[in-house]
Amino acid sequence: MSVEIPILSDVVMIFGLSSAVIIASHRFKIPPVIGFLLTGVLAGPYGLGLVGAEQEVEIFAEIGVILLLFVIGMELSLEELQRLRKPVFIGGAAQVLLTIVVFELPFMVFGVGIGKAVFIGFLAALSSTAIVLKLLAEKAQLGAPHGRISLGMLIFQDVAVVPMMLLVPLLAGAGGNPWLSLGEMGLKAALVGGVLFVAARKLIPRVLEAVIRTRSRELFLMTTLGLCFAIALLTSSVGLSLSLGAFLAGLIMSESEYSHSALEGVLPFRDVFTSVFFVSIGMLLDPAFVVTHLPQVLGLTTTILVLKAALAAVAGRLLGYPWHVAILGGLCLCQIGEFSFVLAGVGMGSDLLSAVEYQYFLAVAIMTMAVTPFLIAAVPAISERLVRLMPPGLKAAPPREAEAEMSDHLVIAGFGLGGHHLARAAKAAGIRYVVLEMNPDTVRRERAKGEPILYGDASQAAVLEHINVAGARILAVVISDPAAIGRIVATARAHNPALHIVVRTRFVSEIEPLMQLGAQEVVAEEYETSVEMFIRVLSTYLVPKADIERFVREIRAEGYGMLRRSMLNTADAYSLDGVCSSFGATVLAVAPGAFVEGRSLAQTHLRKEHGLTVVAVQRDGKTVLNPAADWVFAAGDRAHVFGEQSVISDKAGLFLGHGDGAGTGPGEA
Repeated sequence: MSVEIPILSDVVMIFGLSSAVIIASHRFKIPPVIGFLLTGVLAGPYGLGLVGAEQEVEIFAEIGVILLLFVIGMELSLEELQRLRKPVFIGGAAQVLLTIVVFELPFMVFGVGIGKAVFIGFLAALSSTAIVLKLLAEKAQLGAPHGRISLGMLIFQDVAVVPMMLLVPLLAGAGGNPWLSLGEMGLKAALVGGVLFVAARKLIPRVLEAVIRTRSRELFLMTTLGLCFAIALLTSSVGLSLSLGAFLAGLIMSESEYSHSALEGVLPFRDVFTSVFFVSIGMLLDPAFVVTHLPQVLGLTTTILVLKAALAAVAGRLLGYPWHVAILGGLCLCQIGEFSFVLAGVGMGSDLLSAVEYQYFLAVAIMTMAVTPFLIAAVPAISERLVRLMPPGLKAAPPREAEAEMSDHLVIAGFGLGGHHLARAAKAAGIRYVVLEMNPDTVRRERAKGEPILYGDASQAAVLEHINVAGARILAVVISDPAAIGRIVATARAHNPALHIVVRTRFVSEIEPLMQLGAQEVVAEEYETSVEMFIRVLSTYLVPKADIERFVREIRAEGYGMLRRSMLNTADAYSLDGVCSSFGATVLAVAPGAFVEGRSLAQTHLRKEHGLTVVAVQRDGKTVLNPAADWVFAAGDRAHVFGEQSVISDKAGLFLGHGDGAGTGPGEA
């Protein structure tokens, strides 16, 4: 007897239609987000009416937002969040308050009540965390200055939506005391924060360690997702948002040594459910309404995009960033956010929005979301245009201290992890250097430590002149903003044709454009990771070190050409044929009850009967090389064993407690 699942047909319809629309979007080079929004419009009740279980789809969408915030939290850390405190509390508060004030004033002028006007300001103040962070992450711009601005303000918005929801009854003129509710919420938030702090330090690490010991991938994934939803449910139960709880859960998980494994398991779920979120947004829109009110919708959309970008840019400028960086951050935040849809639904129930006004809101909000991928994709071009068009007074100010007297020095652009390491190496080698950094907090903190670091944009000619780039020997660019890297290289090359420019970038595909701009050496993280991988693999196969180094030198001499070519001509490359070895070495810990425990090396007959040679044994922190025949193995010893790799795999059980070792694999107990 078959059991009918009503939502199953809707799920099949959504995924089938999404696949078709996304394939078409890919062919016409339309961002996937727009494809999912179009899917929702087509499948929704105002389109073809293919999906009936709208509430269930909204639940899936909420799960998508929860998982997105959970992953964002895991990709951050408490230390990173500490560095973002100014963008969150100063930039975020300024952006939200400015937007509310600017958007409420015109409505009040035209006779709209103050409650409704403020509510419209609430709707306009929120941006889309789901869209912005997903697109910035895909384009590797989260670490760029405008990415940090966007992330900080989005975090504040996700927190601010809670008091906004509580203030809706007050704005609608309903009874009750919302200020009492806000105070109660604050107390609950403090209590939840204390509970989570204790759990993050004491309970959760022990739980994760116990789960990891089972070596069950399924249990680990279930525990990770359970942690995410449990904390989200906890914050929701005290009046905070589910998404905020998921973000806190991700932060807690990020402090664990198992965060990378958790991230790998959660990502597929996030992608699926986040896609459903965009579909659910599209289902709300009535296309007929948009068509009949197209001029008004386009006018409102343009107004909101321009005003929100400008106001967010002002907030970014208050943080100390130059205008062109602040404007880029504003462009990322100029759309209406997903939490605005939730807020609008509450406003509808409180008669703060009419049915027609709600459709206007939906049309404008979805159109701003649809424009966002194109704006973020155009950020590099917009940034370059802004730098050229801006008056000198609005560009990044030069460093306060002129360093023109320096010569033959190293200039480091960016002071993240790479910049720190490079500065440390330069200091150890006695090389004079100066650092340029765009984050004012980093500059203030590092200057207090004695670092020769200045606040300034390395892409600006005036800044480079103040540090005498014309007399420098090397410029090392170690920042995360691809657009800014190109500008820095071009500007520096124009000021010093003899300057040796070394650039760190993320992808191999970015090497050639940067070389054309004037960089002598471009270090791609993607490339260096691949080199490190094959070095370790070949070393494990006991390929002679000299052969590996010769192979690496050839790749580097070709300027990464071997890895960039789609078809590698192995005849032109240095051959490694015949140098790989079937022999290997591994470390096997002696388990209690193992065959070798309590026996001397001579009694085990490891070399004669099993083909294994023990070259060293570690015990109690001491290492014994080439142990004598009378050496007696004890539980806990770590034996360094050499032999054919297949033999080691078969005989590892002699050390691990699996009898004669047949069928066992190498490893450490």
